[in-house]
Amino acid sequence: MDFYCFPIHIALMWLLFLEGGASGTRFTLINKCDYTVWPGILANAGNSAMDSTGFELGPGGSRSFHAPPNWSGRLWGRTGCKFDPNTEKGSCSTGDCGSNQVECNGAGASPPATLAEFTIGSTQDFYDVSLVDGYNIPMIVDPSGGSGTCGSTGCVADLNQRCPNELRVPDRAVCRSACEAFHSPQYCCSGAYASPATCKPSVYSQIFKTVCPKSYSYAYDDSTSTFTCSGADYTITFCPSSTSQKSATDSAPPAPPSGIETGEMPLIVNSPWFPNFFSGLSSTMSHSCPLSMIVTLTMLILFSLQYS
Repeated sequence: MDFYCFPIHIALMWLLFLEGGASGTRFTLINKCDYTVWPGILANAGNSAMDSTGFELGPGGSRSFHAPPNWSGRLWGRTGCKFDPNTEKGSCSTGDCGSNQVECNGAGASPPATLAEFTIGSTQDFYDVSLVDGYNIPMIVDPSGGSGTCGSTGCVADLNQRCPNELRVPDRAVCRSACEAFHSPQYCCSGAYASPATCKPSVYSQIFKTVCPKSYSYAYDDSTSTFTCSGADYTITFCPSSTSQKSATDSAPPAPPSGIETGEMPLIVNSPWFPNFFSGLSSTMSHSCPLSMIVTLTMLILFSLQYS
């Protein structure tokens, strides 16, 4: 191998390795509410945690990250949060995870909370939006780039407008589930009602189902509420339409912090050195670099495009 080309060849192989290692299911969270949302993330038992378990997402903001292989867990939006800028301690009025911090650190959402639930498989993913723990914010899940049914699901409507008085929470824009409100086995699908044969839709779950027909309305609402897809990425949008608890905004998401993917272009192709690399390569090619380097560069570009 030409000695001049050897460092370039090694660098390309290393970048190819890094790009391949960044593959996997990508989650993108978008806030179209006109107020700040603090997403919370909880991995199921035995699963690795995401890069973050909770963060602040301002109006029009977005953030993307990759899930570990075969990840399962849930995501939700916290609202009305107040965190001390010095100690970073605080809590949220809805969806609070009780960690007293922006990060949830392995704690789940306090009901009522709209939940997006995922099980990422090696051959097929399962996902849903659940109102079993109540409702606090409009949310929709959109898969992209996958194969199979891959339907969108969620609760786009403002369920608070249809929430029965007995499920309301004073001074908070949330709607409790009947289980949370009454703690009855009949509504919680527990005890003698802990099976699909004995736990049936209630008048309250039917209200939820009417407003949000694709969402889980009670524990055994599987047939119309569980969705599947293979090899997809997922976008979770808060306040996806004008049915925001206040009003939705369609403003473009701000530029993410350094190191956060936007999903618009592959990291390598969008890097500032990429066009410079090609301009420099045209002059170095006179040194008759081996064909293997050209093959490696082609593979790098293809991998970069594949995982964009």
